[in-house]
Amino acid sequence: MSRAKVTIQDIQKAKEEKRKLVMMTAYDYPFGLMADEAEVDIVLVGDSLGMVVMGLQGTVAVTMENMIHHIQAVMRGCKSALVVGDMPFMSYNTSIREAIANAGRLMKEGGCDVVKLEGGAAFAPTVEAIVRAGIPVQGHIGLTPQTASALGGFKMQGKDAAAAKQIIDDARALEAAGAFSIILEAVPAPLGQLVARSVKVPVIGIGAGPDVDGQVLVTHDMVGLFDKFVPKFVKQYTKIRPIILEALREYRKEVLEATFPGPEHSFKMPAETLKQLQKMVK
Repeated sequence: MSRAKVTIQDIQKAKEEKRKLVMMTAYDYPFGLMADEAEVDIVLVGDSLGMVVMGLQGTVAVTMENMIHHIQAVMRGCKSALVVGDMPFMSYNTSIREAIANAGRLMKEGGCDVVKLEGGAAFAPTVEAIVRAGIPVQGHIGLTPQTASALGGFKMQGKDAAAAKQIIDDARALEAAGAFSIILEAVPAPLGQLVARSVKVPVIGIGAGPDVDGQVLVTHDMVGLFDKFVPKFVKQYTKIRPIILEALREYRKEVLEATFPGPEHSFKMPAETLKQLQKMVK
């Protein structure tokens, strides 16, 4: 029997019941299917697809069209998890009007359940406007990959007291603006705990320690499919890239040796039909 659709209310109730939330990324139909089969609570179609799927150096070049395309694919496979569509760089930064329009596109054309955008207190008015328009928003603070260059690169945030306090203030501002949950990335574990305690909405960590309300990882990192670099906060539960690479090399070897396809992989023709055909092509 299929699992009931996860709702925003389910996500918020999890924090009240002190039940950890499980979140992962997906960028296509197969991973959407597997997320549901694994009973993941939340699936993020993240702009991290720019790096792990498209081969870009970062997330800045990812477009609305890229996001919509991948959200559509995930939605075809993911029927029960809550699906988050990531708002790409500059899709919400220039004006609140454009932010609402682009958030609407992700939901109308992509089909996702909610949207996510990066930024703290400075983007609270944008979050509030999108929520007021009837579109649920997940916030993202701490390390924000779209603006990583302004933060000194992909580095831990909140190192000193002032910076840590700002992250707590950002979380409170997003909560006040109506965000239903918050992603907190790459901060010291004690700060992760403080942020989770400072707001009533769920705080889902990625490199934010164990004392937040849930965890999210980039699936390609988690399963060892993306090997350019592995962030400190990633645990690789398996490494499927070497397995796939071995299969590809074996396939190449058998094709070159003419041992594949074998009889078991080939369609047969009745002997009489073959005789007739041979006469026809003489």
